[in-house]
This record gives sequence, C-alpha cells and structure tokens, in this order.
Amino acid sequence: MERAKKKKVMEKHGIHPKDTGSSNVQVAVLTERINQLSKHLEQNPKDDHSRRGLLGLVGKRRKHLNYLRLHKKDDYETLIKDLKLRK
Repeated sequence: MERAKKKKVMEKHGIHPKDTGSSNVQVAVLTERINQLSKHLEQNPKDDHSRRGLLGLVGKRRKHLNYLRLHKKDDYETLIKDLKLRK
C-alpha cells in the first residue's frame, strides 16, 4: 500500500494524528491491504504465495477485531460499519 493512502487511513481511524498502533488503525490498514491482495488474486489465481500472505493478514485482522469486540464494543461496532466488514 502506498504511503499516502496508508497515512490517510491512519488519520481517519486513529485516536490522535500520529496514532499508528491502536487496534482501530491496525484493522483499517489490514483491511486496505486485504482488499488490494484480493483484487490481485482475482487477476492471478495461481499466485499461492500471495494467497498465503492474504490468509495471514485475515488472521491478524480477526485477532484485532476480537480484541475490540471484547474490550471496546462501541469502537468495534463503528469500525465494522465504517469498513463495511459485515453484511
């Protein structure tokens, strides 16, 4: 992901302007990367190395979302709505 896009995502979902480590920001950044890899895999279905990386990113995002769901319910619900993760 390019720096400008990543920075914009961090500013939108961060608690303060230089927030890079909170679970909200991590989920948003991982979601952007997952979306990019998904598009890549649609064009390159035999790219198993990227598929494995995608599965790792999905797992990391799941862990952050579980933390938010258990400890910060309000943040979890707003993040889910903003990123359109649930249907």
